Amino acid sequence: MKSIIFATNNEYKVSEIRSFLHEDWNIITLKEAGIFMDIPEPHFTLEENAREKSLTIFQLTGQDCFSEDTGLETEALNGAPGVFSARYAGEPSSSVANIEKLLNALKGNDNRNARFRTVISIYLGGREFQFEGICNGTIAYEKMGGSGFGYDPIFIPDGASTSFANMTSAEKNSYSHRKKAMEKLIQFLNKEM
Repeated sequence: MKSIIFATNNEYKVSEIRSFLHEDWNIITLKEAGIFMDIPEPHFTLEENAREKSLTIFQLTGQDCFSEDTGLETEALNGAPGVFSARYAGEPSSSVANIEKLLNALKGNDNRNARFRTVISIYLGGREFQFEGICNGTIAYEKMGGSGFGYDPIFIPDGASTSFANMTSAEKNSYSHRKKAMEKLIQFLNKEM
């Protein structure tokens, strides 16, 4: 089994990624690697923030690692909250406050088109590679469901009749932006390793 550091301590993301990789890979979280730091996300693009996280951990450990940054981009708000999705309503980060702020920003607007976009950055042998996954959908008018995390209760992927928060993990994975990016990463790793 091959090991790789996933530059996150977000347990939701870790379990999602582990479900994609099955038994082929041993995913090591920052905590499991003995790294207790919050990596800054100071940039204005998902690509740069993903790179910041993977490069920081690669420079710290010298080990192959990957990270991801994900944003919810709404058409009516010119792509907002985008790269600021996790802290859209300010600090400390709160999914409840973020959802409330987004629903208020879209109040009275019939254009609910949105997409989740994930960018994965991996440092492998000292070189960086990036992969993107997109899930198009719409923003609901109110919260639907109680599972998932982040904006899941208000995001309805194209082809579905309910939000991510009303889906099982398997159902969500069939649409998932993160899974699409991970599939590209896995194909790449299978060729490279």
